[in-house]
Amino acid sequence: MGRIPKIGLALSSGAARGLAHLGVLRVLKKYNVPIDFIAGSSMGALIGCLYACGLDADFMIKFASQLRTKSWLDLCMPRSGLVSGKKVEAMLKILTRDREFADLDLPFAAVATDIERGEPVVLRTGKLAPAVRASISIPVVFKPVSLDGRLLIDGGVVDRVPISVVREMGADLVIAVDVNKFVTRQPVKNIFDVMFQTLDIMEKNAVSPDLFDVELLIRPKVGHISRGHFQRVDELVEQGELAAEAVMSKLKYILRERMGQGT
Repeated sequence: MGRIPKIGLALSSGAARGLAHLGVLRVLKKYNVPIDFIAGSSMGALIGCLYACGLDADFMIKFASQLRTKSWLDLCMPRSGLVSGKKVEAMLKILTRDREFADLDLPFAAVATDIERGEPVVLRTGKLAPAVRASISIPVVFKPVSLDGRLLIDGGVVDRVPISVVREMGADLVIAVDVNKFVTRQPVKNIFDVMFQTLDIMEKNAVSPDLFDVELLIRPKVGHISRGHFQRVDELVEQGELAAEAVMSKLKYILRERMGQGT
């Protein structure tokens, strides 16, 4: 009998749709699936960070259900973004207890995009709050973050599902969760809807080759929900749970096979 393979979790971008990650995490806990590494882009980075900090899915679901828009939305004079992001970063400092990556027991990485160079930036050192704040900086919506000499925006722009990142961290087996799927005829009522729908359209044909080379891909059916509908927590979590439950037998098979091969 071989050793248990090291499992990495790659959580995608997706704004409100990323709340489906919480349903996936709830199911992984239910089946006692050990997570050894976690990496996320944008909303995936936010949820992955809090999970790595020891906050479980049930706590985050309750927190998301009670969170009001005014708690994190701080509009500013539009120069490089409509939302300054100061409230979000302050909230992240509280939730992470202002810790650094090195303080975590569960290795975690947040992916951002260097908007000046057009390349991915994997953040694994320093304070957690500003790193996650950078990773969730949806273009035009949030002001970019200046960090370590780089101007950073949303990680989903260049790496929607950071599968290669979690492999590089040491994962033998990767569970990827992708909550992005373009659905036509989404209602567009404000500037945020315009931005979110634009991102959906841009990503429609941008399929990462990594998605075809991952051991387990979980795709919650949340494409009909706008990226801006943060109030639909229960529905998003439920879809995450359903999608995760549907692949648990496959995961058990993969684990038995890997252990039987002595990997």
